[in-house]
Amino acid sequence: MTTKTTKKTAPTECPRCGHDKLDLIHTSPVAGVWEIYHCQQCLYSWRTSEPARRTQRDAYPDSFKMTIEDIRNAVELPVIPPLRKS
Repeated sequence: MTTKTTKKTAPTECPRCGHDKLDLIHTSPVAGVWEIYHCQQCLYSWRTSEPARRTQRDAYPDSFKMTIEDIRNAVELPVIPPLRKS
């Protein structure tokens, strides 16, 4: 299955793990320019305006693809660091 990510078509699977449970987490302030999706399984997030190698499963680099076994056996998920105070 090829994931299409255009202004009119929402993605149907995660580019990194192939999971079909995705959350739309944000949309562009300018209607139809981009959307940000988040995978419920591997936690990958991407903007639909990014290149195919970041948004489409068949174009995503094989060395970065994950299986459910990879996710389950991950030693640690990196934490998001606190915001810097400016």
